[in-house]
Amino acid sequence: QVQLVESGGGLVQAGDSLRLSCAASGRSFSRYGMGWFRQAPGKDRELVAHISWNDGSTYYADSAKGRFTISRDIPKKMVYLQMNSLKPEDTAAYYCAATVQAGWPGRSRYEYDYWGQGTQVTVSS
Repeated sequence: QVQLVESGGGLVQAGDSLRLSCAASGRSFSRYGMGWFRQAPGKDRELVAHISWNDGSTYYADSAKGRFTISRDIPKKMVYLQMNSLKPEDTAAYYCAATVQAGWPGRSRYEYDYWGQGTQVTVSS
């Protein structure tokens, strides 16, 4: 089993920064992919960023490019999402997720196998 625990959400103003953290435990992650998703009220859960645990290759949604950075700390089994220049439209619950697929799994939430409980990010204007 895999357990994922997010932290770092909060209430910030537009233009501020936040760093979300995801602590992973359980099985070996050497072949996993890790993603950060977000879901705003009334909207679908969307992939924000993805990183390969093995080689560190990344993917970003257009909304995140240039502002967000996903990274991982292999010894600590941590995944981070650094979010800069936050906008009110970034307001959402943010979820850490893991997929057992070694390659690029695509953007669908259904390609991910394990989920954290989520952390709320609220950006005021």
